[in-house]
Amino acid sequence: MRNEREARGTLGAGEAPAPDPVDARIGARLAELRAEHGWSLGELAERSGVSRSTLSRVERAEVSPTAAFLNRLCHVYGRTMSQLLSEVESGPAPLVRAAEQPVWEDRASGFVRRSVSPPHAGLRGELVEGRLGAGAGIAYDRPPVPGLEQHLWVLDGTLEVTAGDVVHRLGTGDCLRLRVWGPTGFRCPGTVDARYVLAVVLP
Repeated sequence: MRNEREARGTLGAGEAPAPDPVDARIGARLAELRAEHGWSLGELAERSGVSRSTLSRVERAEVSPTAAFLNRLCHVYGRTMSQLLSEVESGPAPLVRAAEQPVWEDRASGFVRRSVSPPHAGLRGELVEGRLGAGAGIAYDRPPVPGLEQHLWVLDGTLEVTAGDVVHRLGTGDCLRLRVWGPTGFRCPGTVDARYVLAVVLP
């Protein structure tokens, strides 16, 4: 929406571009969660390690959140990233058509995330399709939920997954199974994009 309005030249003098709709919904939900906990921006900054100014700008949808940023807040609020993203979408349905699967992009890292099977009431697992561009990488300093069970299956390309001090190099068809307790990282070292499926199971 922001790009369309700018491209059409409809912005008036001094008028700020409209925020991205998804960014606006994420920001509003994050503001709601903070209010539900009764925390000020300063208190949330201390708990998450993210600056007050960044928290404020994301809540107001002035900037797009990164995957690492959302991961930090998910850890504080005790939910997975898929749970958070599902809360800003319409209610979950038993059948999720391909065209209805929420897609989110971390523009800073080039990471694209498709929620193939979003979190659903009464279910402990979910399926996520991830895509990392050649040479791109993302890092998380903590799991959103300690002890989170993950099964990562590479569909195309090569993916390096760092869990703690161990680096796993996965090729097409390889599967990595682990419980996440500490920092993790994902990197695409090849010359082509890496595409994978991530099955997540709550502990």
